Amino acid sequence: MTPDARREAFRALAAGLDRIDLDVYRGAGRDPLDPVLGEGDPGARVCMFGRDPGRHEIIHGFPFIGAGGQKVRVGLHKALFGTPMPDFAASVEAGRYVFWANMVPYKPIENKVWAPKTRDAFAPIVRDLLVHGWSGDTVLALGREAFFWFGTDKPTTAALTVHWAREDRFSTGVRVDVVAPDGARRTLDVFPLPHPSPLNATWGPRFPGLLADRLSALGWGRDTWRRGGGSPTV
Repeated sequence: MTPDARREAFRALAAGLDRIDLDVYRGAGRDPLDPVLGEGDPGARVCMFGRDPGRHEIIHGFPFIGAGGQKVRVGLHKALFGTPMPDFAASVEAGRYVFWANMVPYKPIENKVWAPKTRDAFAPIVRDLLVHGWSGDTVLALGREAFFWFGTDKPTTAALTVHWAREDRFSTGVRVDVVAPDGARRTLDVFPLPHPSPLNATWGPRFPGLLADRLSALGWGRDTWRRGGGSPTV
């Protein structure tokens, strides 16, 4: 799909949803059918993959910008520039060095996870985005839901289940195939990380260190965030 065709496909599916948080969209002056996709470079090596946007994402119009997303962006800024993130504008800038995607690009009421039926309906378009809209090869899946989204068949789901049971699950990854609706296929390395939400009392405090370790292991930084380097194109 072209970017415009992909956006229209998202909008068509969203028109049939009954759990979009319309109050938040209206309060932010946003069209509730407009998907929150990614601010970020489609040529970036790394994709940050999450569940769905929250209130701050709707207000600002791009993903991973609320409290949990800021924890991700702090880690990105540190890996890129070696300094603490000074302000909100710097967090936006740091986000341009990765690609961003969600299982469902719409905010649900009360931030309750979308039903499997809804996630499955959006999955072909998201797979198209990952195959045709991004050229990197490494996904950092934020939380269990995002990690298991990649289980599109029984063997892959079994491999993800085995991996999730490992004590070192946040230090290692799984190689998976992602297939777009047109049959195009890409092999991606998917690394799970804890969900960065402040409500994640068990793993939230450890998230910054785990993210820093993963980015370091990938050799990801200011000169290596994209093959061939350069500046973000978006």
